[in-house]
Amino acid sequence: MEKCFRTQLEAYLVHLQLAERSPATRRQYRGAILDFIEYLGGEPATKEVVIRYKNRLQKIYLPASVNAKLAALNGFFSFVGGDGLRVKQLKIQRQAYCPKERELTKAEYLRLVKTAQRRGDLRLSLLMQTICSTGIRVSELRFITAEAVRRGEALVQLKGKTRTVLIAGRMRSALQRYMRRAGIQAGPIFVSRAGRPLDRSNIWKMMRGLCRGAGVAAEKVFPHNLRHLFARCFYAADRDIAKLADILGHSNINTTRLYIVSTGQEHLRRMDALGLVV
Repeated sequence: MEKCFRTQLEAYLVHLQLAERSPATRRQYRGAILDFIEYLGGEPATKEVVIRYKNRLQKIYLPASVNAKLAALNGFFSFVGGDGLRVKQLKIQRQAYCPKERELTKAEYLRLVKTAQRRGDLRLSLLMQTICSTGIRVSELRFITAEAVRRGEALVQLKGKTRTVLIAGRMRSALQRYMRRAGIQAGPIFVSRAGRPLDRSNIWKMMRGLCRGAGVAAEKVFPHNLRHLFARCFYAADRDIAKLADILGHSNINTTRLYIVSTGQEHLRRMDALGLVV
């Protein structure tokens, strides 16, 4: 069984690639499935064994991580014709607020941008502003090209989906000035010295380098948090979650709801303001 699963795993990874799943997703799925194969230790895979493995995962990982691993296993089981091995994911109630230690505030974001500017790192400053002012995913940053800046909109094509990301006036002007200064005529704006689009790990590392100078906790500083900040600021100004979902490229509005949760402190202020305590 173990040898058979290992062989089928390689075929499944090819299947995921053809389905245009991201390299990060494929790595995550591969690790989760290999962990299960190791757990089997040559024992036949039965529904009872999978349930036992699920219970073991719950003792080790947070619920969201357990569900991610179960999603990988369930997909693999369906691929190999083992639908009878699939197990239910954990039910997780959506958290009503974001932990304060993880929420990047607008003031903190602006300090990060200004710190990059003081250090003369215009590229990093504009990169953060581009993500935060458009709500774009860091994986979509390569679609912010010289051509897109001139048009005022970027055509993003990923995972079989196509959407348009608008580049507003002030951001567009700032990028045009940068293009002239850097001599960028075509292709992605944010590239490495070798001319390749910057990837997530490089961007994260550069942003983390600003933390001490900006006085911002490192656990708050990562590219995707800029997208969350955009979502909260846009929703606070517009209060139209459907429009926000379109801008973010979400097909499910429940995903968008996760982006606009605020800290527990804001919930406490609103509860106190109800005037229900004498």
